[in-house]
This record gives sequence, C-alpha cells and structure tokens, in this order.
Amino acid sequence: MRPRPTALLRSPAVLAAAALAVLAVAPPAGAAPHGGVPDAGPSRTAAAPAAVRGGNVLHSPSGRCTVGFNATKAGTYYALVEGRCVGRAKDWYADAVRTVHVGVTEAVRFPGEDYAVIRYTNPAVTYPGEVDLGGGRYLDITGAARPTVGQSVCVAGSVAGQHCGRVDAVNVSVTYPEGTVSGLVRTSACADTGSAGRPAVSGSLALGVVIGGSGNCTSGGTTYLQPVTPALQAFGLTLH
Repeated sequence: MRPRPTALLRSPAVLAAAALAVLAVAPPAGAAPHGGVPDAGPSRTAAAPAAVRGGNVLHSPSGRCTVGFNATKAGTYYALVEGRCVGRAKDWYADAVRTVHVGVTEAVRFPGEDYAVIRYTNPAVTYPGEVDLGGGRYLDITGAARPTVGQSVCVAGSVAGQHCGRVDAVNVSVTYPEGTVSGLVRTSACADTGSAGRPAVSGSLALGVVIGGSGNCTSGGTTYLQPVTPALQAFGLTLH
C-alpha cells in the first residue's frame, strides 16, 4: 500500500484536514510496480501496439505508468502522466518486452504538483487524442477544462471501463513522505486497483489524471485528480 498522506481542503473560509488512504496502484518508476512485482521482462508473446492512447500503459526498465492524455506542441506529440509514477525513469516503451521505444521523459513535477510530460519519439507508432475505454471503444477528447464542484466526472480505463461520480472539492492538498502536492481535485468517482494514472473526463473534456484514492468500486470511494490544465499551460501543450 502507498503511504497515508494527509489531505487538506482549502477554500477562502475553510481549512480542514482529513486522512487519505492512497491506493497502491502506480508506484514510482524506479520502484517495484503494484504488488511488488517488477515490470515484465522479455516475454516473446507480447506485441507492440500500433497506437498509444490515454488509458494505455507505457513501460520502462523499472516500472510501468498509465498515459493520462496525449497532447501536441509544434507538431510533436506528448503524453501527460502521473509524476510520482514516472519518478526518475527516462526511456519508455509501448510493449512489455521493451523492444518498441516510443518516448523519453521531458519533465517531472512532483512534489508540489503530480504530473510528468513524456515526449514521443517513435513516428512508427501513432498517438491519437483519444482515451481507450476498452473493448475497441475510444473517446475522442475535444479539449480540457478546470474542474468545478458538482461537475460530473468519469474515470476511464481500458480494462475496467468507466466509473463515474461528481467533483466534490477543488484546491485539495495531499502530503506524501516526499512532500505536499497542492491544487488537487477530490471526486466521488470510485477507483479500483490499477486506477492511478488513468484519465478523468467530463463528457469529451479532459479534467485530470488520477493520482490515488480510497475505497473501491464495490463499496464506493473517493479519487483524487491532478488537473490537466496546469500542465498544459506550463508546457504550452494542446490536447488534440
């Protein structure tokens, strides 16, 4: 399990503290992934995908991370990924065998914020502006929005499909052993094991990337999102 950081809800009139049990769903690259099992070594049965979408997994020699959203800048394609997951990993592959190199880490913002930018480098693989919903279904992302309280939100994943809820709070802070992450969003969309890094959307708009949560999709729970707009603005990226 991940450590139990402290969540602080901040508003002009309110400063409250609560415990947050973060799901052990996407440990930092450079540490063992979920379950303590290193990322898959050579497996001759693995096949490289023709495309990498939001909700798909990228692999490094030390771990694996889920792509939140694909973005562009000046004709170059990038992935927005959970920063704590990326850690110090540099090279990324589209397949678990790690034979199809697709990108390199451009920047990591953690703690303080919790996102990373991976620059795609392989023109033989495509990077659609879509989120993989599983079963051959894809959601075209038309833009990004700042989450607002009461807004509908769905956490999308290529394995578990979508789990939906509402935005409960914005400007939430979470404290890890490495430091505090601020400006997060708390939602009632449940998160199950493997949810960290998944894209969170409202309709066709990108809202954020899941960084963790508590509970599960049987009894209900809470997820915390890193909003995508700060990352897009900081690096001049555009969702496509």
